[in-house]
Amino acid sequence: MERGPIYIGGPDRCGKTTMRAFLVSHPNIAIPAVGSNMWTYFYGQYGDLSRADNFERCLSDLLHYKHVRFLQPDPDRIRQEFWQGPPTYARLFALFLIHFAEREGKPRWGAQTGLIERYADHLFAAYPGLKIIHMIRDPRDRYEASLALWPNGKGRVGGATARWLYSVRLGQRNQQRYPNHYKIVRFESMVAQPEDTLREVCSFLGEAYLPEMLTMSGAPKHRDRFSQGANSKPTEESPVSTDFIGMFREKIPKHEILFMQMYAGREMLAYDYVLEPNRFSISNRVRFRTVDWPLNLGRMFAWRGLEAIQHNFPTVLGRKPGQRMIVAPYKTVSSKPEVT
Repeated sequence: MERGPIYIGGPDRCGKTTMRAFLVSHPNIAIPAVGSNMWTYFYGQYGDLSRADNFERCLSDLLHYKHVRFLQPDPDRIRQEFWQGPPTYARLFALFLIHFAEREGKPRWGAQTGLIERYADHLFAAYPGLKIIHMIRDPRDRYEASLALWPNGKGRVGGATARWLYSVRLGQRNQQRYPNHYKIVRFESMVAQPEDTLREVCSFLGEAYLPEMLTMSGAPKHRDRFSQGANSKPTEESPVSTDFIGMFREKIPKHEILFMQMYAGREMLAYDYVLEPNRFSISNRVRFRTVDWPLNLGRMFAWRGLEAIQHNFPTVLGRKPGQRMIVAPYKTVSSKPEVT
């Protein structure tokens, strides 16, 4: 079996970084500590890359993007090698990651990117032997974790529900289409049974399971952050904790839980996420039906609409990284970046 690249996908706050921390503790696997996001923010937005001017515009923008700069690419080498093969976005994005893996001294490259499942068909067509690991998590806990970082998120539970459903349905479709190359992994299984989960993942990837992977020795900073956020004391065998399961019960309003379960309940049950009982007073039920439900339903449809427009018309309305992710003109840096 050809061992191709590895992509880790799924929505934000679903355990992609933790899965990456386990995998880079294997001597064969190199995945950057930050999501590359090249497909998300650059794919298809510059027209045909066989035109030198389109290629240079795309390369310039990539080199101004903070997550690509983290890879410390060699622009001259990228230019030289790009024109030695098909001038596609997939080849261009791969060159950055292949060069990163070479500097890490590892034979297998990969990336973590939120919602990379959008591009599964393009990825499988471009990269022989590709394997995709799709992380999912209880949508209520995922929403609680996202609010901890973005408390003023405009989409609230409507947007969060749309995002989770979009990802899960793509995952189901992709797993059916590419059954031997696409694996869905529950966050809860990863933290509750880390060794069993990693053994399954390594078998899926065609790599030998190594006990040191459990210690996240290749990603000490993430290991320490994960341990500090948990209430229970980590063990020597693995730093992960189940403390983050079910936190939504303490922090998410009941009407938001109800909305999420109304629209995602079937998919939640399919992945063994137990639904919370619906206990509302008459006044709260009236408020939910007249205010909360229509407001969040509108947000859900708005998220779906924007996603469809951005995905289908990347040249005109493609997604763009935030301004804080744009950095100064590129200068080659010889030192190797610290990868955690």
